[in-house]
Amino acid sequence: MSSLIAVAVVLIVVAGVWIYNQLIRGRNRVDNAWSDIDVQLQRRHDLVPRLVKAVDQYAKYERATLEAVTALRAEAMQTADVRAKGRIEEKLSTGLQRIVALAENYPDLKANENFLHLQSELVETENYLQFARRYYNGSVRDYNTMTETVPSNVVASWFRFKIRDFFQKSSDQAANVPLVDLGTVE
Repeated sequence: MSSLIAVAVVLIVVAGVWIYNQLIRGRNRVDNAWSDIDVQLQRRHDLVPRLVKAVDQYAKYERATLEAVTALRAEAMQTADVRAKGRIEEKLSTGLQRIVALAENYPDLKANENFLHLQSELVETENYLQFARRYYNGSVRDYNTMTETVPSNVVASWFRFKIRDFFQKSSDQAANVPLVDLGTVE
């Protein structure tokens, strides 16, 4: 009888260690995925001043849009909370969409090589950011499921594993900067 209890205790300890390790792997995956998002956000933040400067030369009367995007960039760079950062980044994406759309009103800007290069970099960054966001949110989903389901939730509560926030935009449309026709300007 005592050997059965000993075997049961050993099995419970082994299961607890396995669950703990799974939680650590999940947490590390979430942290790594956030790092990927952070890299893409930084890349986008680095593009903002260059894009604003390129557009500013052509669209002096669009000053309010340019200033708003610059302010949102600064706010996004200072925000650490995932949910708040998601809301700010959504506004920044919308502002960047407006800036890119300005090119349609300015044929010289639309034909400017520097602007076209910046626009291309921005579209590429937005695509990478969308993929990184999806991977991060999938990792958070898996990790949160593990912290909330039995029996892993017991181990998670003992070792104070916390649920993570998703990094999401209100729509997939807001996650994509619209493509502007990069064809030749007549």
